[in-house]
Amino acid sequence: MEHTKWHQLSVEELRNTLGVSLEEGLTEETATEKRKAAGSNELSEGKRISPITLLLNQFKDFMVLVLMGATLVSGLLGEYLDAVTIVAIIVLNAILGFVQEFRAERSLRALKQLSAPLAKVLRSGQEAHLAAKLLVPGDIVLVESGDRIPADVRWLSTNSLDVEESALTGESVPVSKHCRPIAADDVPLGDQKNIGFMGTMVTRGTAKGVVIRTGMDTEMGKIADLIQNTEEQETPLQHRLEQLGKILIFVALGLTVMVVVAGILHGQPAVGMFLAGVSLAVAAIPEGLPAIVTIALALGVQRMIKRKAIVRKLPSVETLGCASVICSDKTGTLTQNKMTVTDVWLEGRSIKVTGDGYAPEGQMLENGRTLELKSDQTLRRMLQISALCNNASIIESVADEMRNKKKGKETNKDSKKEAKKSTKKDHVNETVKEDSVVWELKGDPTEGALVTLASKMGLTPAGLKELYAREQEFPFDSDRKRMSVLVHHQGGRTIYTKGAPDVLIGQCSYILWEGNVVPFTGTLRQKVMAANENMAGSALRVLGMAYRDVRPDEKVENEHAAESQLVFVGLAGMIDPPRREARDAIATCRRAGIRTVMITGDHGTTAEAIAQQLGILPRGGASLSGQQLAGMTDEQLDKQVEGIYVFSRVSPEHKLRIVKSLQRKGHVVAMTGDGVNDAPAIKAADIGIAMGITGTDVTKEASALILSDDNFSTIVAAIEEGRNIYENIRKFIRYLLASNVGEILTMFFAMMMGLPLPLVPIQILWVNLVTDGLPAMALGVDQPEKDLMEHKPRGSKENIFARRLGWKIVSRGVLIGLCTLGAFWLTLQAAPDQPGQLIKAQSVAFATLVLAQLIHVFDCRSSRSIFHRNPLQNKYLVFAVISSIVLMLAVMYVEPLQPIFKTVPLGMREWAISIVAAGIPTFLMGVGSVWGGHRNRRRMGPGRFVPKSTKFSA
Repeated sequence: MEHTKWHQLSVEELRNTLGVSLEEGLTEETATEKRKAAGSNELSEGKRISPITLLLNQFKDFMVLVLMGATLVSGLLGEYLDAVTIVAIIVLNAILGFVQEFRAERSLRALKQLSAPLAKVLRSGQEAHLAAKLLVPGDIVLVESGDRIPADVRWLSTNSLDVEESALTGESVPVSKHCRPIAADDVPLGDQKNIGFMGTMVTRGTAKGVVIRTGMDTEMGKIADLIQNTEEQETPLQHRLEQLGKILIFVALGLTVMVVVAGILHGQPAVGMFLAGVSLAVAAIPEGLPAIVTIALALGVQRMIKRKAIVRKLPSVETLGCASVICSDKTGTLTQNKMTVTDVWLEGRSIKVTGDGYAPEGQMLENGRTLELKSDQTLRRMLQISALCNNASIIESVADEMRNKKKGKETNKDSKKEAKKSTKKDHVNETVKEDSVVWELKGDPTEGALVTLASKMGLTPAGLKELYAREQEFPFDSDRKRMSVLVHHQGGRTIYTKGAPDVLIGQCSYILWEGNVVPFTGTLRQKVMAANENMAGSALRVLGMAYRDVRPDEKVENEHAAESQLVFVGLAGMIDPPRREARDAIATCRRAGIRTVMITGDHGTTAEAIAQQLGILPRGGASLSGQQLAGMTDEQLDKQVEGIYVFSRVSPEHKLRIVKSLQRKGHVVAMTGDGVNDAPAIKAADIGIAMGITGTDVTKEASALILSDDNFSTIVAAIEEGRNIYENIRKFIRYLLASNVGEILTMFFAMMMGLPLPLVPIQILWVNLVTDGLPAMALGVDQPEKDLMEHKPRGSKENIFARRLGWKIVSRGVLIGLCTLGAFWLTLQAAPDQPGQLIKAQSVAFATLVLAQLIHVFDCRSSRSIFHRNPLQNKYLVFAVISSIVLMLAVMYVEPLQPIFKTVPLGMREWAISIVAAGIPTFLMGVGSVWGGHRNRRRMGPGRFVPKSTKFSA
């Protein structure tokens, strides 16, 4: 039965296929036998990894092994403070990694919580409440409003059944269900109206169904299987730091060995050279790099929280910086998730409605003229139907900082009435606009849009219901596609009806035209249908409005009697409008070289219309439906995916295929979503982004980033932050490694020239401590350059030293080494035979090396030159440099420290040599960068320029 097309089967075919009495249900014996074959109706969590294993896995990283080696060497040298610091770094990284992976393990447990704990079933003709895990294929289940569907079921009978399936399909509007067979062969999940899916919620009505799939065979089970079998991507930062760690250890050890060998060959004591070599090795490996990276990421996380983005997986912050494609859900992320009436048609007139969301603020405009109800009775009648044939309400809520403790009150509160009385005959309360107030929907989104429409013109349900009391309701169902209410009022009794225009027109014999009730002729019907088609072609959801007056003695026994001889009034077209800020954010992405792709469970026409409004779908850009995607191989999809900007009516498997196809094309993919259906693709994406407000626990557990405001523009802010974090990481890598190269080459050049050691081991370690910590950390929180979001994203496989970073490190390191050695040699040669001159020269070398690195740190703030940015802009860096200078001076001028660090105070001549030598590397490279920039501009010519989009972010 695995490939049975359940949606196509009739009731009799269901009975025969499942071998069950649809009236009596299964017997206990049959159910037990079936359970042995089908298994328990539960979702598997897959292979569990113990917390101990997760913790031990954190110590397998290559950089961690390097740090362990550095700890051992520091301990052997007696540098216990260094050893303790490195151990603390290792433990901190292990804890962070453990917490992140342990959270990921919880995603499937969150998915299991969506399963219903109990189910109402028929067993041997008797109703019983059983644990949902005991259900088997063939069980007859009964559901009502508020129930979570316990398994995948085929509906046998329905009564006004609506099911909220957004967790599975992504559609926010509840789906009307029926029990009729569907003839089509391949039907998307969102269109399988005769099937209920495990974990979805019944929002209205009652139904009886037969279980067709249980456990891991359900649609929810397929998602669980996808989550289990989807590997999380290693972030580019993790990969590059692993690569960097390997390079550093081999380069540092190689150069250190060369220094030691050269020193011994030139007559230096072997023991002294060994100690100097070990000190140099410890200093050359930037053991603080992982800690500084972690701190930079953590501080970036704090900044992102302020911008409404919550990071769950620390290393993935940087991944945002190289995102080249954002796959975004439509509803709630690109749109407001608030259905809004934008167009009204009546009497041949097209009316525009301003305002969006559920705030009753806006106007109705005809040819730019504001309409008034006093002079437009047809419009008044239209709005009365909108407000009275309706079960929704909009709630005024006081918005606090978190908006999670809202005290709702209906628009008909007495305090409102007392605040402002209306003189209109409908006694409607006007809405006061307050900055501290938000408006929320209670009920169906479509009905909420109609309530809001009426409220904008002063007709609130509260005021109307005081004059129009409801006698009867004929609820909407998928067969009639309409809803009606019977109300009585001072003038008599009236039926108000709303529904699908193509169906409602057939129930109407008259139309309200130019203020009069006239026969609904063929010509007028054609005008209504043309208006309906025009609105639908703009991706609007269209509802028709009608009414009829009821005689005092008339009995309205059923909907068929009520919904006949109606008077057609008009059409209301509504849409979930785009977020105001989303268009600007998408334009920013485009300038930054990032493509936005819409992936939605909504219909293609609606998705394309919104995509065009937002600027996602360019001219020549293609759209693809889930049905078309299902008929394509991976190879065919890979060939077309670059040109597709909108994917509609897609399933969870489709979303996963789209993400993997983009990754195969070399893209770094960010994937957003809120439903369970998004979880596999979110987990597979390079960075998964979940919605904080509408997102399910499953989606949040699978994600790396959570948007606390469900807003697309927040993603763009997070990308900017991610780019800045990576740029800052490159800055302090450039700074640390250039400094370390300078230290090694100072010693190496001295040994090759047969000079004495320019630095003793304790000085090497102190330089490492003074210059590596605070300045590097301050670079990690540096402000972004102004054109950060004007560059293309970097490649995901780009080397950490790409774009001349390696050259900058080596060239600055060589200059620092040469200038330090030059200052040492000049001081040594000033009085080569004088006792204590070597210690003075070593003190000059020590001061020069520290100062050269501290001046160089300002050059690292810009990818251009030191003259490009204000050196005092980063106050943390200024403080760090001053602190490092104080620490340097302390070991030179505090007498008890001088014998320990082998230093002496310097005179004016020595300080002059030291300061000039320290400034030369940065000055030369700065002038060279400025000269090179001018030369490039002259080469390009006055009329030519390089577009910003051809640059790359650092």
